[in-house]
Amino acid sequence: MSMRRELNFSVAENLLLVHLCVKHRHALFPYHHHLPPRAICLRTWTEIRDRLHSPISLHYYNFLAFVSAVEEINNSSELLPNLTLGFHIDNPYDNFYLMYRAAMNIFSGMDTGIPNYRCNTSSSLAAILEGLPAEHSSQFSSLSTIYHYPQISYTSGNLVMSDTVKFPYFYRTVPSELHLCAGIVKLLKHFGWTWVGIIASDDENSMRAVQILREGIEQSGGCIDFIKTFSQSRSFLVHRDNVYKAIHISSTKLHRYLKNQRFKNVLGEEIFFDENAEQEFTIYEELITWNNTFIEEPLQSRCSPSCRPGFRKLTREGKPVCCYDCIPCPQGEVSSQTVDMDACTKCPEDQWPNQKKDACILKVITFLTYEEPLGITLTFICILLILINTVILGIFIHYKDTPIVKANNRELSYILLISLILCFLCSLVFIGHPDKMTCILRQTAFGISFSIALSSILAKTTTVVMAFHATKPGSKLRKWMGSRISISIVLFCSLIQTVLCLAWLLTAPPFPYLNMRSEIGTILTECNEGSIVAFYCVLGYLGFLAGISFIVAFLARNLPDRFNEAKYITFSMLVFCSVWISFIPTYLSTKGKYTVAVEIFAILASSAGLLGCIFFPKCYVILMRPERNSRKCL
Repeated sequence: MSMRRELNFSVAENLLLVHLCVKHRHALFPYHHHLPPRAICLRTWTEIRDRLHSPISLHYYNFLAFVSAVEEINNSSELLPNLTLGFHIDNPYDNFYLMYRAAMNIFSGMDTGIPNYRCNTSSSLAAILEGLPAEHSSQFSSLSTIYHYPQISYTSGNLVMSDTVKFPYFYRTVPSELHLCAGIVKLLKHFGWTWVGIIASDDENSMRAVQILREGIEQSGGCIDFIKTFSQSRSFLVHRDNVYKAIHISSTKLHRYLKNQRFKNVLGEEIFFDENAEQEFTIYEELITWNNTFIEEPLQSRCSPSCRPGFRKLTREGKPVCCYDCIPCPQGEVSSQTVDMDACTKCPEDQWPNQKKDACILKVITFLTYEEPLGITLTFICILLILINTVILGIFIHYKDTPIVKANNRELSYILLISLILCFLCSLVFIGHPDKMTCILRQTAFGISFSIALSSILAKTTTVVMAFHATKPGSKLRKWMGSRISISIVLFCSLIQTVLCLAWLLTAPPFPYLNMRSEIGTILTECNEGSIVAFYCVLGYLGFLAGISFIVAFLARNLPDRFNEAKYITFSMLVFCSVWISFIPTYLSTKGKYTVAVEIFAILASSAGLLGCIFFPKCYVILMRPERNSRKCL
């Protein structure tokens, strides 16, 4: 037959002493009801209820939780089998002398406590549960340490008592000031509460906790609106849950097991201590019920509303960091889905912010295509001009034996018309997706084609001047007259441009290039000229040929009517030079695919100017005024 050992607790309103003892039940727990001066053994709820006749105060709920826990342990076959817990109740009324006397009585096992003495009794003290103020709790801990009894507090959060070297037998079922402040900061940060007011009692421990809390809130990005204090009053505090946990903790019996202990009570609550014998805590948001009428959402406590994605915070001058304005992210930057961003993030080079500026999206790759309206228009104009040029070439070939065609040097006219067709065709190379081959062909074909056309015009004007002077008596220019001098001028001038283009291609040829900064939100696929110096040398040489042709034609404008082609060449060169002089600033000021469109337009306009000014008048005479197409009229 097994013997059932009896364990006793002692309870007081401001001091809860739980001690395990055989036969006699002792516990010390504070409450404001009248009990006999001697320790009272209260075994059942009926006995407790019969002893109390005055109204129950809030503090008494702590006592009820204590009694409930004791009865639950005693009635359980799993918790402390063959042992019975008892309790002794004492009320020191926040008086240090009464607290000290009650403690000595329990430690000594006598009604009159004797220091450093322990009377042999039939009960065994297991632990001491107390709810003292912080300063009394630390003083009481010195006594429990002497007698090597665990002291478990359900109210003290004093950070000083976290020192396990100085207080090796002290435990608590409430968070320390450090953990409590960390938990508050964690709670505030979890729900996004940044505008905070602090209300605390005016004692030293509370002020220390306020300072820790304030530092934690400010470090997490929060701001303190106010700090209010009040005189300490414990009358409204109820610690029944902590008392209940403290009783179950004491039932683990052994002091060394309380270190880093983790277990669940009968309510399913997990109880554990860290290496400092303190309890931590976790936020269970799903268990929170918000006191809102229509929706269950966390309340808001902010100085300024949250900055939604696409905006960043700008702290107001002279205000706390929690008071800010929300300004849109700069161009090319985003703020992600996280709200209240301090700074926006720059998108990668190949990406661009979406319309809301909350995410980076890939830039659109663009170039001048044949499918878009601008490309279709330029292509149509180019083909139309090629057809007109071809028709004019056909007219000149068909009427090659007429005086007006012969008088204007048929060979040079054919070369000029063919070179103009090449000029129109080279503009089509600028449309479409640039690749290595098209980038090389663009500028070289353009430069060589135009050099042939301009050298043909230069040869025409030179021939006109030489023909006029050759008719004078005794002129030595007569022997130079003929097609050889004209062809030589065309070949020589074109060869110089060809050499320039070859040097360009051999040193720094054009290549395809992804221009990510030309237009906002797009990647322009274009041809990089490779060497901008070579590009402008090609243009400069064309300008030189055009200038020489214009000067020679201008000087020959007043020659007799038989040789009046110089007037048309002068006007055509004026149009040509005007187009390309306007091209340079326009080309430099445009961006993206419109730069290519400007160059195509310049090619088409200048070529059309040459075609129209030089050949339209002759075609008009050939087709509409055939009577003027005779030697007599020339």
